[in-house]
Amino acid sequence: MPAMTSDTFGVRSMSADLRRVLVVRPTTTGDFAGAGWRTPDGGALLREHAAFVEVLDGLGVEVVVADAPEGMVDACFAYDPVFVTGAGAIELRMVKPARRDEPAFLAAEVEKAGVPVIGRLTGTATADGGDMCWLDESTLAVGRSYRTNRAAHDQLAEILGHEGVTVERADLPHHLGAAHVMHLMSVVSPVAADLAVVFEPLAPVPLLELLAERGYRIVAADPDELDDQGCNVLAVRPGVVVMADAAPRTRAALEAAGVEVHTYPAAEVNKGDGGPTCLTRPLLRG
Repeated sequence: MPAMTSDTFGVRSMSADLRRVLVVRPTTTGDFAGAGWRTPDGGALLREHAAFVEVLDGLGVEVVVADAPEGMVDACFAYDPVFVTGAGAIELRMVKPARRDEPAFLAAEVEKAGVPVIGRLTGTATADGGDMCWLDESTLAVGRSYRTNRAAHDQLAEILGHEGVTVERADLPHHLGAAHVMHLMSVVSPVAADLAVVFEPLAPVPLLELLAERGYRIVAADPDELDDQGCNVLAVRPGVVVMADAAPRTRAALEAAGVEVHTYPAAEVNKGDGGPTCLTRPLLRG
């Protein structure tokens, strides 16, 4: 497996030390309802995002901040349009109409931050980064969902194969249907090399088997906190995480497992159904 030698980029883990991250400051104009948001208060949304950045900065993470283009209301969820690996960035293609211009925008931003684009999904392939979760340095679990299709799996496997990375498919349930977001990262968040938060009722069986094979212990996300982003947890280093302030029972379960938890106010951000992982595009871990 090629080693990560850059001091600017390289990601092959969900929980290794988060050294550099790109975030996108939200726009306050645009068709929030058409993008599936519960309409936020613009000023409060910006304050919450700033508070989130302050938490990351306080934990020693270098935060690169871009500004969402006017009207691109989902662009603040920077995890989805581009995926960063050990070798560089992959520009994805998004099926949600409101997000189709985001991959080109974010690919340009990660290039500005010093990350080369090493591949792009083409043709009929569509994928969201939220369906991609590192289980270890050579295994990427990729959800098969309404957002990520078979053609994307094939292309990702080819691109990542050059890095010695295996793509493991994890089929997601229909749940609330194609109009509602359901990503693989909606149901799993690794927070250390051997510990993950999991919403078991919706977790694919192959994913649970993969976690067990790799020796993961499970912290069960509270069943009443799924919509509050209780299972959306961002590790800044092993056992130290950031999560929304709206999931106290899941937070308590994490702390009982020995995890250090930091929170940010999320009432407005949560109206877009995205948590702290969604708000970040990790550029360098390790």
